[in-house]
Amino acid sequence: MATDTRRSRPVRTIVLLTILTILLPFGALLAGWQFDGKSSDNPDGASLAPGLALDLQGGTQVILRASTSDGSEISPEAMEEAIGVIRQRVDANGVTEAEIASQGERQIVVEIPGEVDDETVALISQAAQMKFRPVLTIGSPLATPQPSASPSASGDGADAAAGDDAAADDAAAAEPTKKEIAEQEKAIDSATDPSDLAQITPSVQAAYDALDCTDPKNREGGGGDNPDLLLVTCDATGAAKYILGPVEVDGTSITTASSGLRAGSNGTVTNEWAVQLELNNEGTEAFRETTSRLNTLEAPRNQFAITLDGMVISAPSLSPGVVITDGRPEISGSFTRDSAATLANQLSFGSLPLTFEVEGENTISATLGSEQLQRGLFAGLIGLALVVVYSLFQYRTLGLLTVLSLVVAGAMTYVVIALLSWGMGYRLSLPGIAGLIVAIGFTADSFIVYFERIRDELRDGRTLRLAVQRGWLRARRTIYAAKAVNLLSAVILYFMTVGGVRGFAFTLGLTTIIDVMVVIWFTHPVMELLAKVPFFRDGHKASGLSADRLDVAPRYRGAGQFSGPESAVADAPVADAPGPERELVSAQSVSKAPRVAEDGRRMTIAERRAAERKAAAEAAQNEEKH
Repeated sequence: MATDTRRSRPVRTIVLLTILTILLPFGALLAGWQFDGKSSDNPDGASLAPGLALDLQGGTQVILRASTSDGSEISPEAMEEAIGVIRQRVDANGVTEAEIASQGERQIVVEIPGEVDDETVALISQAAQMKFRPVLTIGSPLATPQPSASPSASGDGADAAAGDDAAADDAAAAEPTKKEIAEQEKAIDSATDPSDLAQITPSVQAAYDALDCTDPKNREGGGGDNPDLLLVTCDATGAAKYILGPVEVDGTSITTASSGLRAGSNGTVTNEWAVQLELNNEGTEAFRETTSRLNTLEAPRNQFAITLDGMVISAPSLSPGVVITDGRPEISGSFTRDSAATLANQLSFGSLPLTFEVEGENTISATLGSEQLQRGLFAGLIGLALVVVYSLFQYRTLGLLTVLSLVVAGAMTYVVIALLSWGMGYRLSLPGIAGLIVAIGFTADSFIVYFERIRDELRDGRTLRLAVQRGWLRARRTIYAAKAVNLLSAVILYFMTVGGVRGFAFTLGLTTIIDVMVVIWFTHPVMELLAKVPFFRDGHKASGLSADRLDVAPRYRGAGQFSGPESAVADAPVADAPGPERELVSAQSVSKAPRVAEDGRRMTIAERRAAERKAAAEAAQNEEKH
C-alpha cells in the first residue's frame, strides 16, 4: 500500500479547525446575542441557547388544509401568500413566536406557543378575502388630535373631554355596534352611488380620525371585512389611511394576474414595470361600470382600493378619460421588478376561492414539553457515558481521544444549531434530539474504525508512526463509505417524510457532516502528535497500544535479532537486553504466528488466534508423546 508522501502539519490543522468551526461561529453568535438579542420585542433575535420546537416548549399545533370551492389548482405562490395572511392574523391576535409553514402541497402547519382559544383557531382558518372598493377619503396615517377642554373648564368638563378622547381612541379598534351598522346601512341605501360621501356616518368618521396607521398593530389585518359596509383601514405599509365604500368587484373575478414591463402607446416595451389583470365576464361588466363612474370624480374618489384581508395593498387611480371595458386593467406606478411580482402574486392568491379546513389540533403543555426535554437530555447523557466507558475500557488512555473528539463534535453541533435558530428560525424538536443521541454512537464508530486499523498495522510489526499513516489510509475509505450511507439516509428521510421525522433526519445529516470534519481535521492530527509521545510510541500498558495487549508479531531489529512481547518469544530473555520493556532474541528462536491461510489469502485476527491455539494444542500433544 502506498503511503501519503505529503508533509503533515497536524498542529496547524487543529488550530484552523478550532478557529474556523468553533471560535468564529461562536464569536458571531455572541455578537448577535449582544446586538440582536432575543427578547419579547425581538422573538427572532439571537440567543446562546438553541430554539426549541413546540413539542419541547409547549403550545398548540393546528394543521390546516387549503381547498378551493371550484376545484382549481393551488400554486406554491398562493400557498406562500396564504401563509403570509395567516401570519398577519396570528400576529394581530397578540401571539408571538408562532411558527407557520407549508407541509406538502395543500397543508399549512401553525404552531403557536402556549394555549390557544377557539376564537384564534377560527380566525386563522377563516377564508382570505380580496376586494375592490371605491376610495371615499384618504389621509395622513396619524390619528387626528381631538379638541381639548378650554383652560377655564371645570374638573368635570376636563374629565368629560378626557373620556371623549378615550372613546375616540377606542373607536378605531372596536367593532361597530348594531346601531352603527343600522346607520351605515341606511346611509348606503340613500346614497346615489358607492362613491357618495353621504355614506360616511359620524361613527365611521370617528373611527377614521382615531385610527393610527403608524402603529404596527393596526396594519396586521383581521381576517376579512363586511363587503356591504364601509371599511376604515390602513395601507399595508402604513403610509396612509382610508375610508372605503362597499365592495364593487370581488377578488374571485380575477382570472389571471401577471407582472412585466409596460408597453408604450406605440407598442414598444418601456422600462416601467406594471401588473396586468384579466377579469371574467361578471368582473368585466362590474369593472366597466365602476371605471365609468370613477372617471368623472375628483381625487381621491377617482381611485379604487384593492384590499386583502381588510388591508389596502394597492390603491391605483384612473388615468383621465380612461374607461376599462375589456376586463384587462393594468396597474402601473413606481414599481420595481420585485414589488410588481409581489402584487401580482397577491392578486393571484386573492382570485382563488381559497378556504381552510382544520384537519387536526394538538395541544402540548409546557410541563410536558419540559419533561420531554429533560428525558431527552438524560438519554443523551446515558448514551454518552456508555460510549466513554467502552472507549476507556477498550482503548485505555487512547480512549480519551475519543472523548475529546466527541466534545469537539458536540461543541461544533451546538454552535451550528444555535446559529441556525437565529439565522433561519430552526427549532430543535424531540426527534431532533433523538438524532443527536444516535449521532453519538455513529461518531464514536469512526474513531473505533480508525483505532482498529492502527492496531492492525501494529500487529504487523510496524512502528506507531507508520501505523498511524497506513491505518489512516485504510480507515478513511471505510469511514467515507459509512458516512455516505448515513448522509444519504438522512437526505431521503428529510425529503420523503414530514413532521418530526424531518427533524430527526436534519440533525442526523448535520452530525454526519460534522463527524467527518472532526475525524479528518482533529482526531487524525491529534493521533499523529500522539505517535511522537513516548508513552504511546513505546506501547505503555496503559496506552491501549501495548504489544502484549495487541499480540504484536516480533519486529526484526537487525543483526539477526527481533524485539517483541514475551508471548511471541520461545526462548528465555537475553541477558544483555537494552530495556525492561523489550527483549532481544535470536532469529532462530522466534515462533512466527501463521499469517496466510492455505488458500493464499491473509487471515483475519480471529483466524490467526484460532490457528495459534490449534498449533499450541498440537505442540502440547507432541510433548506428551515424547
